Amino acid sequence: MIIDAHTHLWKNQNGIADGKPVFYVENGKSDFAGEIRQMMPPYMTDGFNSVQRLIANMDYAGVNGAVVTQEEIDGNQNAYLLEAKKQFPDRLKICSLYLEGQAVETQGFDGIKICAGRLKEQNLLKHIDVFEKACKNSMFISIDMANGDLQTGQLDEIAKQYPDLKIAIGHFGMVTMDKWQEQIKLARNKNVFVESGGITWLFNKEFYPYPSAIKAIKEAIDICGADKLMWGSDYPRTMVEITYKMSFDFVLKSSELSNEEKEKFLFENAKDFYDFKNLTPLPEIKNML
Repeated sequence: MIIDAHTHLWKNQNGIADGKPVFYVENGKSDFAGEIRQMMPPYMTDGFNSVQRLIANMDYAGVNGAVVTQEEIDGNQNAYLLEAKKQFPDRLKICSLYLEGQAVETQGFDGIKICAGRLKEQNLLKHIDVFEKACKNSMFISIDMANGDLQTGQLDEIAKQYPDLKIAIGHFGMVTMDKWQEQIKLARNKNVFVESGGITWLFNKEFYPYPSAIKAIKEAIDICGADKLMWGSDYPRTMVEITYKMSFDFVLKSSELSNEEKEKFLFENAKDFYDFKNLTPLPEIKNML
């Protein structure tokens, strides 16, 4: 059993990066603030990053459940995520997107996504209302923080102020940046966890089987314990280089992690954190190879 703690979906990409538009062009490519980037695998020729494609990839790779987070560079996808959750209620948890100066949606959502590194006002204490709203509505917070320790003191204060609020730090604390360990240390708070969405992107130059990523996971275990770490793929952006299965297969095949650590990282921690209740085993389908 496996849970992906960091995926993305969008119906029409209509986002912003550094104040400039992000939108789909063709063959999986997007205009990213004036530069053409391969944002999706080239076979996504219609620009529709659909829930059906995600579920098909999950079924093929043997991933039972997934958390759909959001990013400002894709635009607000709240309406489509509600539609996706309606189609696959037992397999998906979904986040609404927090945007500065706008009311955040809660109805029908499991969590709230904060792209903290992209906030104009970087001080998280200035955004305390959204943390309070999540806590009152029994929602979790999914947060991608600014690099290093710029916001760690603020999030530590918030975590202690709202001890019942579940907080998941994304991108494994931006593990390839200086002082990434400071973000991992936040998981010493009982309500803070760390998920690895984007770790294969951050170590992409090294490529599969990502020995430095395994080393970082081991270091994080030493910092906060194996009970506080969760796997995430950052689907579909990371799929421009690797297959969906490769995004966790390097963990399964590692000889440096114990079976217990793998089980916690790939399933148990996320099941408890996100409160998945009705996941079922998937049938194993032989492929042509």
